[in-house]
Amino acid sequence: MTMNFRLLAVLLCLLSAGLSGCSSVSVQQSEGVNFNQYRSFAWAETEVKTDGTQGPALRSQLQDGTIRQAIETELAKRGISPVASGKPDFYLTYHLYVEEAERTVANPPNPAVPVSYPYLVRYRGFLVPVNYTYWYQAPSGYRTERYQEGMLVLDFVDAKTNNLVWRGSIIDAVSSPNRAGERFAESARDILDKFPVKERN
Repeated sequence: MTMNFRLLAVLLCLLSAGLSGCSSVSVQQSEGVNFNQYRSFAWAETEVKTDGTQGPALRSQLQDGTIRQAIETELAKRGISPVASGKPDFYLTYHLYVEEAERTVANPPNPAVPVSYPYLVRYRGFLVPVNYTYWYQAPSGYRTERYQEGMLVLDFVDAKTNNLVWRGSIIDAVSSPNRAGERFAESARDILDKFPVKERN
């Protein structure tokens, strides 16, 4: 079956200084699918992919568990849970890519320095010297720096048709490989905010 994807791109706000950069969430979904029919899922085994520059921390079971737990918690709010037995409604997998990237950032501001600017005024025929001092801060300019950029992709595959029916992804800066699991656990929640099934009371 041919699947037509509808692309929705939503730009998010700038992150904090520790994770500076702009992250974006993108969603693709198959048209004509009733997502409310999905009530159970099973994890499909995938391998975390990197460009070979990252350490083993990104492949640790601990961080994998952190990301999966965040995803399962968000799906549970929508009445979707892992299967205990039997075939699930859909398979769920995620991919995590990390690579070197470049960005332009402002240099730290230069310190302000006092500048004296004496001048004269004329008053009733007399020249009066005026002492004036102001503070001047020279422009700091910009620089290019390298940083780690990660992309998290969540894929939902219909278990009956094996068709990819929904994909959510986010691109984000990774300030520390050791905290990639925590960072992308938050990113997973941002992605699932776009999932067609909303939270159930």
